[in-house]
Amino acid sequence: MSETKTALPGNVSHINLGDKDVYLVGTAHVSKESVGDVRTAIEQIKPDTVCVELCKSRYESMTNRAVWEKMDIFKVIKEKKTLVLLAQLVMSSFYRRLGEKLGIQPGAEMLEAINLAQQQNAQLVLADRDVQITLKRVWGYLGFWNKLKLMMHLTTGIFESGQINAELVEKIKKQDQLEAVMAEFAEKFPEIKRRLIDERDIFLAQKIRQASGQKVVAVVGAGHIEGISKHIGQDEPIDALLEIPPKSVWGGVFKWGIPAAIIAVLVYGFFNKGAAHSVQNIYIWVLVTGLLSALGAAAAFAHPLAIVSAFLAAPITTLHPLLAAGWFAGLAQAWIKRPTVGDFEGLHQSISTLKGFWTNPVTKILLITALSNLGSMLGSWVAGVWIAARSV
Repeated sequence: MSETKTALPGNVSHINLGDKDVYLVGTAHVSKESVGDVRTAIEQIKPDTVCVELCKSRYESMTNRAVWEKMDIFKVIKEKKTLVLLAQLVMSSFYRRLGEKLGIQPGAEMLEAINLAQQQNAQLVLADRDVQITLKRVWGYLGFWNKLKLMMHLTTGIFESGQINAELVEKIKKQDQLEAVMAEFAEKFPEIKRRLIDERDIFLAQKIRQASGQKVVAVVGAGHIEGISKHIGQDEPIDALLEIPPKSVWGGVFKWGIPAAIIAVLVYGFFNKGAAHSVQNIYIWVLVTGLLSALGAAAAFAHPLAIVSAFLAAPITTLHPLLAAGWFAGLAQAWIKRPTVGDFEGLHQSISTLKGFWTNPVTKILLITALSNLGSMLGSWVAGVWIAARSV
């Protein structure tokens, strides 16, 4: 055993769990050195099981490019997954640009672990929590203002044209793949770190602990090593970590309360200042919500018919909590210019640049949906305040 240990890279941690030996390989997700470390560790240890820091969806997107080709953009919009998918693409864009600068495919160390597990007939365990659950728990436990700050962070910080070099890689070696994108935000708001990092430390630790075999190699981001080492010796339940947070009561109040308040103000204006005043209020509502939603669609270079769809839908959808102007604009764009297989195949390349997000038909539809919704939301606030002020 000592001979094997001396041949292992310095970033490999050995943990003994009774009759099981676990080797944690801490990696950076865009480091050639990490790929070599994974290869050396697995070839030297010859494990019964290899665990990787991937969930099923991330594994499929990494190993099966056809997954993108089969994506139903209409279904994404209808199931309200636009923002989640955009967030994933933004994070993927960051790592793709970083990898291109350093000449390494993002996640190459995970692919190396997967290939070596197959070559050595070792069992492969996808040890990470589903990324959809992680993102929903991060989002669901944030307050309203923190959500706005997070959205701003995702849409601005990722596309900064700062230097990407070896120094940045060394920084990323000490962080988790997702945390690296939101590192500064996580420092200011511990709730994000708790959901994004700490919970996954526990989840990963238990999945690795439960893995079969006497020798287990786990390939994880270097930022997880300390947390996994802390929790892997304890049998901890993880069911609670898979729960989707309940919808906020206040969210329901705002969702239904704001439209009700707007209608109440319109009715109040009609009875107190007359029909002409009420008609003017309606014009304000239609024009402000419609124009700002249409501007959102136009900002994403939507087709004129999609822009018109946003304008026509916004005055109605802003008064109906179960509808959104962006859905109509996005669906109109998808119907007018339905993405081809080639568009999906080129998605990874497109998202490597800011321009690509606006030119690829797939991401353009997502942006149109999101920006139209943002515009209609801003329009409802502006029009609501305007109408209330002139109705008093």
